Amino acid sequence: MKLSVNTVSVIKNFSSINTGLFFKAGNVLRTVSPYKTVLAEATIDESFPSDFGIFDLNQLLSILSLHKDAPELVISGNNLVIQGLGGRSKITYRCCDATMIKTPPDKSITLPSEDVQFLLSESDLEWTLKTAGVLASPNIAIIGADGALVLKILDAQNDSAHTDTLDLGPHTGANVNFLFKTENWKQVPGNYAVTISVKGVSHFQHQTRKLAYWIATEAKQK
Repeated sequence: MKLSVNTVSVIKNFSSINTGLFFKAGNVLRTVSPYKTVLAEATIDESFPSDFGIFDLNQLLSILSLHKDAPELVISGNNLVIQGLGGRSKITYRCCDATMIKTPPDKSITLPSEDVQFLLSESDLEWTLKTAGVLASPNIAIIGADGALVLKILDAQNDSAHTDTLDLGPHTGANVNFLFKTENWKQVPGNYAVTISVKGVSHFQHQTRKLAYWIATEAKQK
């Protein structure tokens, strides 16, 4: 099989969450961060015939990038054979066991409550991540109060730090203040439907791809 550009982009994104990935038979990829603060799930274009583990995703991505055209991938026993150059090159890459990789639970997370819902545009997501990087802000907050929902970039431990506040739209219901670690925002660019629960977890659903993230919050409702 050959991996599509979209699938390679998902694998690259997942490598920022967990350096290893256990590929299960079928067309769904799932990963979790080492401290289980981020879980991601994607339905891809291809379907893998069997399970296999990759301990170092970045090395695998580097191998794939050696090829100008998408190489042919063949699972052979405990190896992933990467064929390129018209079949003249065959890189045999050793797979690993699932026990060597932090793997997510088999079932998806169901939010215990849905306390805030909004749409996060691709441009707002890009602005948030770039601005947080420039301001060196370790936190992102979603705050609903006085009829308005805002996204705030800040350092929750330093009141004198630089901040940015981005209006997201109106807010109804109880006041809420959800805090995230900036380092946990690993989303592929795109528009997302966001749902946050006061129980400490959020759900980001990509609007044009079968791609979702569950990200832990760092603070309870205030």
